[in-house]
Amino acid sequence: MHAPAVSTNPASLDDLAVGESGVLSSIDLPEGDANRLMELGFLPGARITAARSAPGGDPRVFRVDGTEFALRRDTARKLRVEAGKEGAP
Repeated sequence: MHAPAVSTNPASLDDLAVGESGVLSSIDLPEGDANRLMELGFLPGARITAARSAPGGDPRVFRVDGTEFALRRDTARKLRVEAGKEGAP
C-alpha cells in the first residue's frame, strides 16, 4: 500500500481559496513584521483558513485559532503554507 503523494512545495497563504486551510510552514518577511504576525498567532504549525475577501479581493481575511485577521495580499503571499496538510485543528 502506497502513501498518498504530498506536495513538498508550500503554497502561499494567498493561494488558498475561501474555505481552504493549510498549515503555516514559514514567514518570508522582515523580522519585525514576522514577529508581529507571530504575536497574533501566525506561528509555524498553525492551521490557517481563508475566510473571505474584501470587494476587489484585497485585503483577504484569514482565520487563525478562532480569530479573523485581514492581511493585504502582498503580505499573504509571503506566508508559506502546506495546503491540506494534517496538523493542528
